Amino acid sequence: MMYMKNGRIRIVDIAEELGVSTATVSNVIHGKTKKISDETVKRVQQLLEERQYIPSMAGVLLAQNDSKIIGVVIHDHEKYEGHTLEDQFISASVNALAKEIEREGKFLMLKVTDQWNKIPQFASMWNMEGMVLIGFCEQDYKKLREQMHIPFVVYDGYMESSGNLVNIEVNHFDGGVQAGSYLKSMGHREVLCISDNNVCMDMERFLGLKSEIQNAELMLIPMEQEARIIFYREHLEEIKKYTAVFAVSDYYAIDFIQFLKSAGVSVPEDLSVVGFDNVRECEKCLPALTTIKQDYEERAVLALKLLNQLKSGECREKNVRLPVILIERDSVRDVKNAQKYDGIL
Repeated sequence: MMYMKNGRIRIVDIAEELGVSTATVSNVIHGKTKKISDETVKRVQQLLEERQYIPSMAGVLLAQNDSKIIGVVIHDHEKYEGHTLEDQFISASVNALAKEIEREGKFLMLKVTDQWNKIPQFASMWNMEGMVLIGFCEQDYKKLREQMHIPFVVYDGYMESSGNLVNIEVNHFDGGVQAGSYLKSMGHREVLCISDNNVCMDMERFLGLKSEIQNAELMLIPMEQEARIIFYREHLEEIKKYTAVFAVSDYYAIDFIQFLKSAGVSVPEDLSVVGFDNVRECEKCLPALTTIKQDYEERAVLALKLLNQLKSGECREKNVRLPVILIERDSVRDVKNAQKYDGIL
């Protein structure tokens, strides 16, 4: 008679019925049959099928040299205020990776953490095939590379790439250039850039803007939303001296537009706004947000391709820069033509 735990067939049940060891049954399940007779393999497989044994996929994957598990680690940055996966840039990036990982017949293991030193443990615990890191700007990638012996891809990392990792970034500087060039073509000369920091990608975006509009200024804003709204109220008169604002992310751009509405400032009639990322909310907000688009799907496809190349030793890339493009919508006013019109009147 076969005994089951919680109504589920166990390896030990199969082994007892056949009079073989649990190790033999486990090896057959995992395809390790070189030292097992063909007759025994056939008997085990047949009984597994008859008893409708369902293996633990985690156990099967962990026992294989090629687990097909791709880890995706997201930096739980304080600016997300405990809602990291609700951020539209993060969710768009994860969704694109999930689709590509599924297309390749692999499994996604997701972790959100602010503990950099826990990443190697996470990777080894699940016997991962590769890993994608998102949101870790300036970290000790050299030390991480020494601790992890699997290939990994970094989104927008700032480090010297070598060994078993590749950095994939978008052209942040050119995104700033495109935003500045567009605003200048619309007659804007007094432009403010808002960001919560002045390093890494945000600084590149600002410098790109400033290369086109020399008068552009950077305003550092609080990360925490409640403090940010208070900050905007306190600096509203200063902000209104500019004709346009370039936010380093769509999150900050949309949040800023909502504040302006509450303060009685009309976009784009009183103040124009440009964002960066092209998240889905850009088309839904009022007015629809002009922004710099980065292609999440393109980066996900490339990330999996590079992981495969790193694994096979065929990867020659160490840093890949993807293009961005400005998407024109309704949040920027053409003040040049407006000035001409006012002059005629």
